Amino acid sequence: MATVLMVCTGNICRSPMAAALLRRQLERDEERSDWRVISAGTWASEGRRASGDAIEEMESRGLDIRSHRSRSVDQSLMEQADLVLVMTRNHAEALTVTFPDQAEKVHLLSKMVGEAYDIPDPYGGTRLDYAGVARELEELIGQGYERIVSLAERGASS
Repeated sequence: MATVLMVCTGNICRSPMAAALLRRQLERDEERSDWRVISAGTWASEGRRASGDAIEEMESRGLDIRSHRSRSVDQSLMEQADLVLVMTRNHAEALTVTFPDQAEKVHLLSKMVGEAYDIPDPYGGTRLDYAGVARELEELIGQGYERIVSLAERGASS
């Protein structure tokens, strides 16, 4: 069983949505339905709910993130993770500097489809902004699924 950690800034928008979308993808994969997907933020306040628009956007996709509570990335979460997927290059840099012994696990989510770009933060934006980010996350996870699996399995075996 592998563990994937999704990371954004506040852990109330992108990473909880990405975690829910990846969990759904894994549940459909009989060989990997027992994998863990967790999320955290580089600058998260502990215990905050996912943003209302993130909750609504996931509900429109049949996913429930109402029980989500934010948390900050820490050494324990980094050690538990076999793969750490981040939303921006700044997140990757922050994690590799703070946790240099875990740096090989850290990858941009966009790199799962062979690109290197930052996924915008919809916080404070419109519901359309959230819909656009959710759609982008869903596409990256769907198209990059085999790469995600390969990297997580490699991390789990080491």
